[in-house]
Amino acid sequence: MTENNDNQKHFLTCEKTWVYFTLICVAGFWGAYTYLLRGGIFCNAQTGNVVLMGLALGSGEWNKAVYYLVPISAYILGAFVSELLPNPLKHRLKVRWDTLLILIEMLAVLALGFVPDSAPVQISQVAINFLASMQYNTFRQAEGVPVATTFVTNHIRQVGVGLAAELRHHRTGNTSHRRKWGRHAGMLFFFITGAVVGTVFGRFLGGRSIWITILPLCVIFVTLLHADLTTERALVEQKPSGH
Repeated sequence: MTENNDNQKHFLTCEKTWVYFTLICVAGFWGAYTYLLRGGIFCNAQTGNVVLMGLALGSGEWNKAVYYLVPISAYILGAFVSELLPNPLKHRLKVRWDTLLILIEMLAVLALGFVPDSAPVQISQVAINFLASMQYNTFRQAEGVPVATTFVTNHIRQVGVGLAAELRHHRTGNTSHRRKWGRHAGMLFFFITGAVVGTVFGRFLGGRSIWITILPLCVIFVTLLHADLTTERALVEQKPSGH
């Protein structure tokens, strides 16, 4: 699809850029939360866990290797559930799966805030693994630009690609790359912002600090629900871009 076509296309509310900026800000908060308060690991992606499992296997630490199967399996399950549920649900409910997922995240975050700081860290880790996987598999494109809402590796790469494009085109006046570049730079900025906020509040409030992320999730939920029931009522079965 060309740049002009993307600009002219009508995007669903669940594809709006501000929704993605908000979601990745929440993910940054969760990353700081699990690292500071829930075991010193990042639960938004699984590359680290796979590497650690490989290290354990290579060292003959079989029990430790099996342990890493727990978060990896939770991530697999999140993708599995988010891939199968939308189709049957959209024929039975008046709201989109995207909207329902935000509600599920809010309820899960509410429950996680009640988990004592002395409880096994695996409870929070597995829950966030599961939520992050579902979110990553559900929210795929921000107004036509493929992005991830739970980690920033590709966003960092795309910022580098955008800088190279700036250098190549600085004399031609071609700015077609800036829309995509700006989207990725924004995602990176808001992820860092969420991590900063998560660090500050995590130090003061402990495990209950995760409740702060209910507020931005609530804003998204109310907006998506309103769209599902009013302006996009006839589009409830339309798949977002990238699906």
